[in-house]
Amino acid sequence: MLKNNKIFLKILFVSILFLFVGCSSAKISERERSQRTAKITKFYKEWKGTRYRLGGTTKSGVDCSALMQHLYRDKFATALPRTTKTMAEKGEKVKKRNNWEVGDLVFFKIGWRKTHHVGVYLGKNKFLHASTSKGVIISNIDEYWNDHFWQVRKVL
Repeated sequence: MLKNNKIFLKILFVSILFLFVGCSSAKISERERSQRTAKITKFYKEWKGTRYRLGGTTKSGVDCSALMQHLYRDKFATALPRTTKTMAEKGEKVKKRNNWEVGDLVFFKIGWRKTHHVGVYLGKNKFLHASTSKGVIISNIDEYWNDHFWQVRKVL
């Protein structure tokens, strides 16, 4: 009987451990954060100033979701869906702001039609995206974007 109790306790402990690990938004290491930042910075230098074009997928004009597709494919070997709305269903939703990491996708809803917009989080409340007015830029979430914030998703 004592042996069965020990086995039960081990199984219970492992089950609880998996439950907590599976539900957490684990922080990445400083090394990983630094590597992601370097990759995104290099990508930004290649695309900076590219004008916005709805449906655009090239450096002659790009929309926000195509920009994220290029970034994740080229720098992280990760495929993303074509539209912002379908991107917003991928990965794990990050509920607490202090769990956001470099490389997470940040989503916004804009205007009365609630158009979806996406960018990549850089840390320190900054994100890279394709702006309709300024093209590919880095913006501060705490400015205009804070009122339109929707969600953050971890896909890396």
